[in-house]
This record gives sequence, structure tokens and C-alpha cells, in this order.
Amino acid sequence: MTARQPLIIGVTGGIASGKSTVARAFAQHGIPWVDADDVAREVVAPGEPALAEIRRRYGPRVLHEDGHLDRRALRDIVFADTAERRWLESVTHPRIRQRLGEHLEDFRRRDVPYVLLVSPLLFESGQYELVDRALVIDVPESLQIERTARRDGVDEAQARAIVAAQMPRDERLSRADDVLVNEGDERRLADQVAELDRQYRALGGLPPAR
Repeated sequence: MTARQPLIIGVTGGIASGKSTVARAFAQHGIPWVDADDVAREVVAPGEPALAEIRRRYGPRVLHEDGHLDRRALRDIVFADTAERRWLESVTHPRIRQRLGEHLEDFRRRDVPYVLLVSPLLFESGQYELVDRALVIDVPESLQIERTARRDGVDEAQARAIVAAQMPRDERLSRADDVLVNEGDERRLADQVAELDRQYRALGGLPPAR
């Protein structure tokens, strides 16, 4: 008898939409996840080939004294130049996708109802090909800008530029299988996650959680 393969749910949304908050809410239902942002940090750690390529291109200005990547310095470069952003993506995205696949394969061997792949670039990077369904976390753009400026310590203009560099909200929503609205109401978020948990378990042929 073939073992049941858990569904993989891709969770995405624009910057400051609350993807990690949503993942933690699913964890309350016993659902594990892998975060593409965590994997993105892994592939540019000291000793990794991607970091060596980045250093060769930009020199020590994108490194801290301890040899770790200065992510803010690199972000300033790539957000100012589309060609540089595309070059960086060509270096990092294939490595991130490969490592995500390894994490997901490990999850597939476990007895779990389903798995989350949390990624801000689920659609842009091609990572959607790794998942069975796409859940988009949606927030108004004005709230994204406010949260980004506060969280990252940038001014409103830079926050707007970061949001504008991402996939347009309407396009993201058009590619969603499911949508969760996260405007800061914790009770509403918990209720939406509970309903989605029931749906995903049912799609996987499992009864609701007790």
C-alpha cells in the first residue's frame, strides 16, 4: 500500500502581510512549515557558494566584519537596479529551491496532515511548482507600507519602493487557490486558519482535528 503523501500548501503574500504569524497559527493545529526566508539566509551563509559569488561581484561592501552578508547593504544595491536584482535572483533562487525541496521531502516522510511552504516569492521564483495549493495572505497596500516602515526602520518612500518592487496585489490574488485576510484582528485570523485547516485536512482525506 502506498503511503499517503501530505499536501504541500504554499503560503505567500507581500512584505509585512504576516506570513510568519499565519504559519505560527497553523502550528497551533500541529502543522509544520519551512520558511523560504530562513532557507535564503542559509544559502548565503559564510562558506556557501552563493556568498562567494556575491562577494566577487560587489566586494567587501556587502559583508559585515565577521564575514556574514550585510543584507541591508545588498538590498540597497538590488532595489536600485533591476538588472542587479535579476542577477542576484539567478544566483540564489535555484539554490533556495533545491534546499526547499530537500526540506519538503523530509516532511513528506513524516506522519503529518499537510505542510506549509512559506515564501514571499512563491510565484516569482517558480516555487509554486513545489506546492499543491497556494494560500495568499492579503492586506491593504497602505497597511503593508506602514508595517514595513515600522518594522524595517525605513522611511515611507523606501517602504513604498519595496512594495512596488513586488508582484502586484491583484496579480497575486488572481493566482491564489485560497485567501486569508490579515488586517491585525487576531480572532479573525485564528478563525480563518481553523477553517482552512479543516479544508486542507479534508482535501488530504483526513478527519478534522480533535
